[in-house]
Amino acid sequence: MPESLAKGWRRGHVVVAIDGPAASGKSSTAQWVAGQLGFRHVDSGALYRAATGAAIRTGVPSAEWTPDFVLEQAQRVALEPRQTSFAPRIDGADVTEEIRGPAVTGCVALVAQMPMIRSWVNARVRDVATHFDVVVDGRDMGTAVFPDADLKVFLVADPWERARRRLVQRLGRRPTDDEIADETELLVRRDAADATQTVQARDAILVDTTALTQTEQVDRIVALARAALRTLREGVDGGS
Repeated sequence: MPESLAKGWRRGHVVVAIDGPAASGKSSTAQWVAGQLGFRHVDSGALYRAATGAAIRTGVPSAEWTPDFVLEQAQRVALEPRQTSFAPRIDGADVTEEIRGPAVTGCVALVAQMPMIRSWVNARVRDVATHFDVVVDGRDMGTAVFPDADLKVFLVADPWERARRRLVQRLGRRPTDDEIADETELLVRRDAADATQTVQARDAILVDTTALTQTEQVDRIVALARAALRTLREGVDGGS
């Protein structure tokens, strides 16, 4: 934690939780925010992917995976602290690139639906937050995982804009309107499926990023975080 933020701070490690629907930019935003604050970014999605990658490495077909089997393979996963993030490892090997490949992408949804694996991911994220100041992103981060987070942000954006951003990232070019329309339909369907799970915490700050650039939304959240930290720091100083 930078000295400018840490001075007088004696409460313990800080948690900034970023939630939001699919393709709302949670992970990329959280990564940038962590860098600006001098915190570490915890990508909960990387844990699901690493657990999936560990299961794939066994050679057992995904159709035969059980929650107990995937949980057993997940024990091979570790997070290595980096300057502003954590590198996922399987059996000690860095798998940052591997878990973003098509093999893992094709199976991770199956793993993410397993309550046993969700509990494992949430426990790992909580454990990391006991040792480091973190910015965490992912479903339920501001509700079930960190109900007492120091700052909770819920990102939203128009489905069309979310679809456009996702396609730009995926294709590396400007998508056509037809491509955006197709992707928007997929996102709307996913939103409906996730509606009971992606819930804004009552004390979360809603940030609509539809008309914001990446830099603007990061700057807004960083400003919110610094304001929250000042308030917390003053509370600690006032009670000492």
